Amino acid sequence: MYRSFAGIICSKCGLVSTFRKHNHVNSRRLFNSSANLGFKVLGIETSCDDTGVAIVDSDRNLLANALHNQAQIHLENGGILPPVAGFYHRANMEKVANQAFTASKLSMADIDAVAATVKPGLSLSLEVGAKYGCFLSKKFQKPFIPIHHMEAHALTARLIDKKVKFPFLVLLISGGHCLLALVKNVDSFLLLGKGLDNSPGEVLDKVHRRLKLRNIPELQNFSGGHAVEVMAEKATNRTEFPFEIRANSILSCDFSFSGLVTQAYNTIAAEEQKYGTTADGVIPSAPNLCAAIQYAITRHLCRRVERAMIFLHRKEMIPRDNLSLVVSGGVAANKYISRALKIVCDTHDYHLSVPPPHLCNDNGVMIAWNGVERYRENLGVLHWDDLDSVSILTKCPLGVDIREAVANASVTRLKYVKLTGLV
Repeated sequence: MYRSFAGIICSKCGLVSTFRKHNHVNSRRLFNSSANLGFKVLGIETSCDDTGVAIVDSDRNLLANALHNQAQIHLENGGILPPVAGFYHRANMEKVANQAFTASKLSMADIDAVAATVKPGLSLSLEVGAKYGCFLSKKFQKPFIPIHHMEAHALTARLIDKKVKFPFLVLLISGGHCLLALVKNVDSFLLLGKGLDNSPGEVLDKVHRRLKLRNIPELQNFSGGHAVEVMAEKATNRTEFPFEIRANSILSCDFSFSGLVTQAYNTIAAEEQKYGTTADGVIPSAPNLCAAIQYAITRHLCRRVERAMIFLHRKEMIPRDNLSLVVSGGVAANKYISRALKIVCDTHDYHLSVPPPHLCNDNGVMIAWNGVERYRENLGVLHWDDLDSVSILTKCPLGVDIREAVANASVTRLKYVKLTGLV
């Protein structure tokens, strides 16, 4: 399991042999997380197409953050190709790790534990980071902490925002997920709602491709969601296309965007015919259409979040003097969506916490911080001689599913907050 990295990393400090010499100290010691103060965790993230390595300490200090992004490669291929993603993870894993050590001026002797994403994600990507993390743990006799990728996203806000205390509500929105949960503790989650089909990021990517926004020079290197957001800002008539999401009327907190994609495709086809658009051309109404799609997605997210807030209040599952909504994941970087959720939060006296864009996207920082939280509580921390049980999972639920209870609560007659100024 560890052979592919042997002989490349310095046996004492964890850096490749071509780096400068370092002063080494004996790192062989057992851990006792209940007594740990001022400890440091190395985090490794390779669940999809970003190779991330970071070092965070227990005092919320970010000591290093190195990242290799494959976005442009996959953008040119029209989507993420798992074999390609796995190849670039293997090619860059050690280089990124060395960048983190160099930036922090630390070595493996200074690290107290190693955390790595093991679920969920692409198998060919996950195995690179998981094997590398286990290798470091075994070689340098450090505790290993397997990390759930979505749990890490949920807890990232606690690294930078001390107002976020347990329990809190979290909305995780990305290209692969749409989840709404109550975070009771570091390892205790109650799933209130999830995406039943397309995720918000998928919808934005599909609309981006169908509209051929990459053919616009200024958007050529933008991700799908960012390109749609930029185009929406240029809209002159945000109500020209009244898209509707039928799932808004369902008494649950689940999300469904498949009907929206169909509506968008049909509308784009009609607009292309109307304007006689060429094969590589972009319809003149693209800004208005992007604005309408973005608003429909935002409205659906806000209504589900608001329903969850009311459910939690009625069931007295969250204290009214400690209300926080955390929004994370790649789509959380969308400022329009954040503004809308801020309106909902202000109405229901919630504190809105959205990590900066570089922490919303996949990164090693969130893995390292999740490792810090788990190491402090001694939750899921493995001894370096007990790593045979570590395995990767491409699919893994988030917490305990109570979606049926949410639906059965029949939260009806809601007067949803008006998203004033966003239409």
